[in-house]
Amino acid sequence: MLTEIFVVALVLTSAVRLWLATRHRSHVAAHRGEVPLAFRDAIPLEAHQKAADYTVARAGLARTDVIIGALWLAVLTLGGGLQWMFDVATGLAGSGMLRDLVFIGIVTFASSLIDLPVLLWRTFVIEQGFGFNKMTLAMFFGDQIKHGLVGAAIGAPAVAAVLWIMGSLGSAWWVWAWAFWLSFSLALMVIYPTFIAPLFNKFEPMPAGELRSRIESLLERCGFRSEGLFVMDGSRRSAHGNAYFTGFGKGKRIVFFDTLLNRLGADEIEAVLAHELGHYKHHHIWKRVGWIAAGSFAFFALLGWLVDAPWFFAELGVTDPASWGHAMALTLFALVIPVFSFPLSPLLKLMSRKHEFEADAYAVAQTRADWLVAALVKLYRDNASTLTPDPLYSQFYDSHPPAALRVARLQSA
Repeated sequence: MLTEIFVVALVLTSAVRLWLATRHRSHVAAHRGEVPLAFRDAIPLEAHQKAADYTVARAGLARTDVIIGALWLAVLTLGGGLQWMFDVATGLAGSGMLRDLVFIGIVTFASSLIDLPVLLWRTFVIEQGFGFNKMTLAMFFGDQIKHGLVGAAIGAPAVAAVLWIMGSLGSAWWVWAWAFWLSFSLALMVIYPTFIAPLFNKFEPMPAGELRSRIESLLERCGFRSEGLFVMDGSRRSAHGNAYFTGFGKGKRIVFFDTLLNRLGADEIEAVLAHELGHYKHHHIWKRVGWIAAGSFAFFALLGWLVDAPWFFAELGVTDPASWGHAMALTLFALVIPVFSFPLSPLLKLMSRKHEFEADAYAVAQTRADWLVAALVKLYRDNASTLTPDPLYSQFYDSHPPAALRVARLQSA
């Protein structure tokens, strides 16, 4: 019955995602002609309409992406694509670990090629059409190559380690694989800001001055220690602005996009940073690590049950028993599990939005509500974020609360 269950789940999940994107487009377009009352003094109608058009364009592309993704998954599984790729890897590398890594590399590379047209359209048609993209084609493809090389350099040894654990540590291998994968993920979060991020962007210490002094005073008030304050050249690739924490322990960094610093005043920047500090003070990073740990534990536990089940492979298009090994099980399971886990999206997004409200409350306690409201309004305007998302779509996809609800809560604080 697995084939029938998978087909039904794939069709239902894709249909729901298409329906949500269509609802979102229609809802945003229907509210295009009027700025919500709470924002009329700060956001002109022209900017509101630009945000609506931008959202509609992105939602339209998302529908195309859903269809392509569903068809590609069907080709890989029921269409025999994974079986064919495994046979190609066997012809190239024979057997053993090298064959398994070549197989996973072929699947990853082919999937990247399938995703490429959507990514190009998003970058050079939508983002560029609305004035956000700053990349050239040469920079775009250079980034893709670097991402691929870095992914291979880091991912191949990690996958090889998981495959070795699967084949060498007995029936409880999945516990050890989970422990390794969680440790690897945490280590990656530590090394990313120092060794990986600088491969793609330039990070410079925030220059001395009034703004840096205000930020350092806020950090001292909040008891936060970091490796430093950095400005990232986000404007090389995009006109969008942001700020974020990265790293753990003594390696924590605070990073500001240069576009953000150019658009916000000192009060607003301090409020945005206070919001980010709120995530730290409420231990949101560690809570999210806990979610990752629980999710990956369930992933490996279920994989540990399926890896020796012939029907798991045969019912999903892998017909040759010679390919029913650990590499195929890991790849096949990773591809199909999102189809079944999609209904969990609203719960995960609800927890994320709760964290955003908590961080907002912390920012208000450390700075002022009107500073954060002013910063958010500018970010909504400059990033062309819609003020009128479809409520149901928002529950499935938005990690941040809708603009109107968030601002209303801040104004009542």
